[in-house]
Amino acid sequence: MTTTTTPTTRSTFRAEGFSCPSCVAKIEKQVGRLPGVHNVTVHFTSARVVVDHDPALTSTDDVVAAIARAGYTATLSAF
Repeated sequence: MTTTTTPTTRSTFRAEGFSCPSCVAKIEKQVGRLPGVHNVTVHFTSARVVVDHDPALTSTDDVVAAIARAGYTATLSAF
């Protein structure tokens, strides 16, 4: 039996422009649609978006673009 695992990277983004908890759902929905995204967590109070994804299928630029489609701006963060 052969087991294959997909590589997962955790990327953290700093998001701007959302002002209410309902904005969290918009971001999670857009980013969650990307191929290779395994988990999306939006931290409303700190304006952070944490994404677990397969970097071969979804780049950090793809995540930033998905957040932009939800109506917000984001940049890759070191934390």
